[in-house]
Amino acid sequence: MTGFELDPFQREAADAIESGESVVVTAPTGSGKTLVAELAIRGALSRGSKAFYTTPLKALSNQKFNDFRRAYGDVGLLTGDNTINGDAPLVVMTTEVLRNMIYAGSSALERLEVVVLDEVHYLQDPSRGAVWEEIIVHAPPVQLVCLSATVSNADVFAAWVQSRRGPTRLIQEDRRPVPLVNLYALKDRWDDNVLLEHMFTEREANRTIESWLRGRKARRYGTPRRNETISALAAREMLPTIYFIFSRAGCDDAARRLVRAGARFIEPEEVEEVREAAERRTGHIDPSDLDVLGYDDWLYGLEAGVAPHHAGMVPAFKETVEELFARGLVKVVFATETLSLGINMPARTVVLESLSRFTGETHELLRPGDYTQLTGRAGRRGIDELGYGVVLHSSYVPFARVVELARAGSHALSSSFRPSYNMAVNLIANHPRERAERLLNASFGQFLASRGVAARQRLLERQERELADARTQAVCERGDVGEYIRHTGRSRSRDVGDILDTRLGRGVVVKRRRGKRVELIVVTEDGRLTTLAPSVIRGARKVGWMRVDDVRRVTKDAAFRKHVGVSIAGHTRPHPVASCPDREAHVGAYGRVPKLQRRVDGLRADLDRAQRGLVEELDRILTLLERRGYVKGWNLTESGERLRSIYSDTDLLLFEAVSGGLFDDLEPAEAASLVAMTVYEPRRSDAPLDRWPTLRLASRGEQLETLWEGLAEGERELGLPGTRPPERGFMDAAYGWASGVDLDELPTTTDPGDFVRTSRQLLDVLRQIRDAVPSLRNTMAQAIRAIDRGVVAAPRFEHE
Repeated sequence: MTGFELDPFQREAADAIESGESVVVTAPTGSGKTLVAELAIRGALSRGSKAFYTTPLKALSNQKFNDFRRAYGDVGLLTGDNTINGDAPLVVMTTEVLRNMIYAGSSALERLEVVVLDEVHYLQDPSRGAVWEEIIVHAPPVQLVCLSATVSNADVFAAWVQSRRGPTRLIQEDRRPVPLVNLYALKDRWDDNVLLEHMFTEREANRTIESWLRGRKARRYGTPRRNETISALAAREMLPTIYFIFSRAGCDDAARRLVRAGARFIEPEEVEEVREAAERRTGHIDPSDLDVLGYDDWLYGLEAGVAPHHAGMVPAFKETVEELFARGLVKVVFATETLSLGINMPARTVVLESLSRFTGETHELLRPGDYTQLTGRAGRRGIDELGYGVVLHSSYVPFARVVELARAGSHALSSSFRPSYNMAVNLIANHPRERAERLLNASFGQFLASRGVAARQRLLERQERELADARTQAVCERGDVGEYIRHTGRSRSRDVGDILDTRLGRGVVVKRRRGKRVELIVVTEDGRLTTLAPSVIRGARKVGWMRVDDVRRVTKDAAFRKHVGVSIAGHTRPHPVASCPDREAHVGAYGRVPKLQRRVDGLRADLDRAQRGLVEELDRILTLLERRGYVKGWNLTESGERLRSIYSDTDLLLFEAVSGGLFDDLEPAEAASLVAMTVYEPRRSDAPLDRWPTLRLASRGEQLETLWEGLAEGERELGLPGTRPPERGFMDAAYGWASGVDLDELPTTTDPGDFVRTSRQLLDVLRQIRDAVPSLRNTMAQAIRAIDRGVVAAPRFEHE
């Protein structure tokens, strides 16, 4: 089963499993957690029982299926994309598949003895994390094997698992199988050289690096370019490497530039192996689609030993890169953080170009656990004596902060669990109300909340005192502090009431107009109304502020406008607060008040939820469901029974559309396009699309948007989290693909990988509707066949 002698943590886990305990195993990447799972699986199979191995990703499930099929032979796979040998004694599946089995009371759960939850720390994922908690709470009596990256509160998580599943042993391994060396990369501009310096000297931050980055000498050191960094690693025999760039375009550009610069990292005789793997992995894709995907350029990079890896690539391309990297035939991979989860791709060196990433709304610094997860791939067990984690110098992140992040190691596991509409109807179907409420309050989130009530109460009281003090200090007896801030231009924005000095003269802003560019409408001192272009605004200086209450009158009444213009001079004198000796203290306190208020409001809401539990939220969900005809008291209607089988994020909206007849008489391509509105989540870079593929879809799509508005209003009234709105951005692509349009003619602005992923999500929902609604079975089956083709179709595994 393995060429390695069992490590102490693996022996301890084996003892716990043999004694019938569930286990929570936290250990670094590559340390051998999967071996613990195999010990439990072999025990169950030897007793004639069944075992399930769950993962968060279809790609990871496919990888485990192949691994286990070689080891055990009779293995099944259930991912939505593939359904193979589902009655096998060992079945690999995505986590949602098991959750759905549990709610449906599937016969496949009979004789089930062991469930492995791989990457269980994924339960903190905002969109999917609740599934892991649902399984741990609702699963039948089985032995759980929970495998996780290192987290700082593993003892708390294990205590919760024990409260739900009985005797549970926590096994923690902090030692990496291959020690990690943390390096800091700087470009020495004087010597034109890349330095790779140790971050720590005897557990302390490297004082030499700190001294280099202070004072006038700091100008000598900069950030190495990507090609320079790779060259430095190659010269030091530190390849293969995974170079993390938190941008898809950045990964593509880095790989392209490195290859164009003439980089070659594999031997000529290995090129044929690369081509064979690429052809085998992409054999199910039409040649014309491969042309659209840039196959030739991608293959040229592979033949040089260089490749990108990110979610914008189609799965076949990513899986080829993973295979070739694992075989040592690709030496440099430029990847986004999507590579950090689960997939078996160890490297000698991991490079982090940046320690911050864009979340879709803002840039955030990596958490300690993120750093540990990414650098966890550094060091190949049995090959490397050391692994290297390299962080590139950045003038935006102090070196001390880098050291702090590298030293911390892990962060606390949190919960994202909230009751959903689907969960509510399944609780009614499977349990009496009292037991359902107990199960709901048995979540990890509630467990954490209950433990923290006293501490949160103390924190809230302290924050409330700080808020009261700030409000008191923000008051000045000489005048309004907020008005003073606006008057003096301490606020960066230019808004109504600001008096500006510009190259065109002095005027007061009476209207701020937004379009493709911001323009300000001002009244000048002689009473004229004029518009300031952005170029004039940028050079303006704020010299005062006055109240402008009646904007409409200012713009319509010339006499009143004259009066406003004459008044400008009187409002450019110093504000009364300016003479206050405590002025800066007042201003500082005024600025703190809104921040403290938001913090207090958040703490009050958290404390309120912790004290009420999740039962009250369930009650609000049931109120909405009863109003809409899905439940009566603690009983399901016919619609409620069907809602049990819809597991989408937009489950209720989707079923409202079904029951409202929005799918009646649609062609299969139209049905797929309409469902796509409930599946698609646009990326920030996606261009919005307002057109409709057909006139009939225009009518049905607008009806769906109206349905959502009504649902959203009901959710707001009851204080429920809102269902995300339907999006039109993927309709054209779904309609075109389902109508047989080729990839190169497809009307889409999404990356190929996003197109495939969204299409597969669409297939999942189409299958759910097909199985839940008999009247739509034929239409949905045809839509599934139309979508599940070409680049979208997952490679089919053949029985051995």
